Amino acid sequence: MSKGREAGIAGYFQLAVSGTTVNREIRAGLTTFLTMSYILFVNPQILGQAIPISGAGPQLLTATAIAAAFGSLLMGFMSRYPYALAPGMGLNAYFTYTVVLGQGVPWQTALGAVFISGLLFFCISLAGIRQALIDAIPRGLKYATTAGIGMFLALIGMVNGGLVVDNPATLVSLGNPRDPNVLLTLFGLLLTTIMLILRTRGAILIGIFTTTLLAALVRAPVFSGKSFAGFPDGIVALPVWPSDLFLAADLSGAIGLGLLTIVFTFLFVDFFDSTGTLIGLSEKVGKLDEAGRMPNSRAAFCADALATSFGALFGTSSTTCYIESAAGIEDGGRTGLTAIVVAGLFLLSIFFWPLAGAVPSVATASTLMVVGAMMMFTCARIKWQDYSESVPAMLTMLGMPLTFSITNGIALGLVSYTLLKLFSGQGKTLSVLMYVLTVLLILRFAFLLGG
Repeated sequence: MSKGREAGIAGYFQLAVSGTTVNREIRAGLTTFLTMSYILFVNPQILGQAIPISGAGPQLLTATAIAAAFGSLLMGFMSRYPYALAPGMGLNAYFTYTVVLGQGVPWQTALGAVFISGLLFFCISLAGIRQALIDAIPRGLKYATTAGIGMFLALIGMVNGGLVVDNPATLVSLGNPRDPNVLLTLFGLLLTTIMLILRTRGAILIGIFTTTLLAALVRAPVFSGKSFAGFPDGIVALPVWPSDLFLAADLSGAIGLGLLTIVFTFLFVDFFDSTGTLIGLSEKVGKLDEAGRMPNSRAAFCADALATSFGALFGTSSTTCYIESAAGIEDGGRTGLTAIVVAGLFLLSIFFWPLAGAVPSVATASTLMVVGAMMMFTCARIKWQDYSESVPAMLTMLGMPLTFSITNGIALGLVSYTLLKLFSGQGKTLSVLMYVLTVLLILRFAFLLGG
């Protein structure tokens, strides 16, 4: 890199003011990428169950990488924060298991709902009314939503790994502990967790690849019921353009009344997940002001929102800011240059799509459980001694995995919270918006689900 170009980059991102250098930002970007690149393998496996097209895996990997690259690039240039984006865990599960497989919504229509939720998120961010919406939802329910999604992801991982199976007498029970799927899942869980405890960079990605390698070496029948067949065409190939996914989003179908709650849930989860993640990362990097506000937050939220709509056009669920960006921050990343490096690495990854087809679901099952555990930290912030707070939180958290629906969990939590506060004489503590949301959700339970 020439000195003039390096000076221009340093000036735009104010590297000197932030106490960092170009080399340090590049290293931090690599660290962040290694920490979150597991999404390249997990996202296609989850969304592939809802999108039954030929060659779904390679196309979804490309869509995932493009969405992550665009979002990270936008975040880096617009906000100049070192935060990377990619299709969000939890939102991809909601897209697949609740909306498409659970409610029978066509995947094209579901993509349209994602696109619309991104536009609404952008309008909210641009208009500066973000704080009013954040204040309307009680903190306890925000914390419970994050933890509930974590429990939902953990359950999906346990099912994919064979640890939990259906049982006609008890609904669910423990899987066969001698099943190769179960043994490999437990191996991946143990290895990944140990590396996380030891603060190993790229622990989740290493766990996925090591479990895959072990499955191939012992010739376990976990690759779609067969043993590993090798790489007949190598591990590097020209990118597979997502031709069946690009611009497949059905916007007109997503505007229908029956999908309003789906659009709302995409918006709700993405909005508050992004809010919590961005504030948490800003606190870690020292960007919050004395009042706890995040400078230039409007640009950061707009970048997040635009990335969601952009990703939907390419065929993936909501794109959001990743808490794994904290790994790059710990490694010295302080500016948007870190996010731009992550974007470049995601674009480079689309040439390695054959690797995605060689990763069995058992290799990512442990990842879902580990990520689920990472999201459970918010439980400690819930006021468990206050039953008007703890009971709605419990219904939110358990409602998601037990009904296999993030929407149902959120709805149960919001409705119960409002009713408990109202009938215990604390109704004045709730905002008008909270009452409006409660009425809409009650109508949903009464009519939409009943129909």
